[in-house]
Amino acid sequence: MVEQTPKTNADTTPETTSYPAAPWSMVGSLWLSLFKVKEQVDETRPAGVYGAAFVSYEEGSPLTYSELLVARPVKSDEHGRRVTITDIWVDSPASVAGGRELWAIPKGLCDFTLETSHTGPLSRTQWSATAGRRPIASARFTDVSRAALRLPFKGGTWQPELPEGGDEKTATLQGSSKALPCRGHWEFAADGPLAWLRGARPLASARMSAFRMTFG
Repeated sequence: MVEQTPKTNADTTPETTSYPAAPWSMVGSLWLSLFKVKEQVDETRPAGVYGAAFVSYEEGSPLTYSELLVARPVKSDEHGRRVTITDIWVDSPASVAGGRELWAIPKGLCDFTLETSHTGPLSRTQWSATAGRRPIASARFTDVSRAALRLPFKGGTWQPELPEGGDEKTATLQGSSKALPCRGHWEFAADGPLAWLRGARPLASARMSAFRMTFG
């Protein structure tokens, strides 16, 4: 485990948050939808295609927690094709500390609800995320990915420096999962931090079931 001691001043009490050393070997499931954003939102969120995903990191992972993230594809001569995570929340302080310190991923904290039911190979899943009891997003999915063949995947992230400083950082991810297209429907709170996705055009949805992944 790595320990991170946040910066403090004379009016605060230092706290230490422990998190696993990189890389993290994670298992779980991911529900993803792609959206087309027509106009630039701000400097870090240009027009283009974005992926919004709920993720459940389950037993067998060094940390077990839920996650909501939004990411967009990027390409550079130095780093090649990767994704940049623009918005992300988890319900694990250790994941927040590790994500920000190790990979400059701008994680924040929120609360989640997750309900899943199965009828044969068919799964029905409902997610919601709230921060301070204020909704951020919710989504419903229907899929049969548990019946899919396990296939490998590989990718990477590139993150600019965080607002509090530091360096830009990259990470690679690779593993395998049972992945298939699925039906997905999202709702983004009008007064929430992802309200800019309310007018985005949905393109496609997929679920990665029972993934095994190394990230770092």
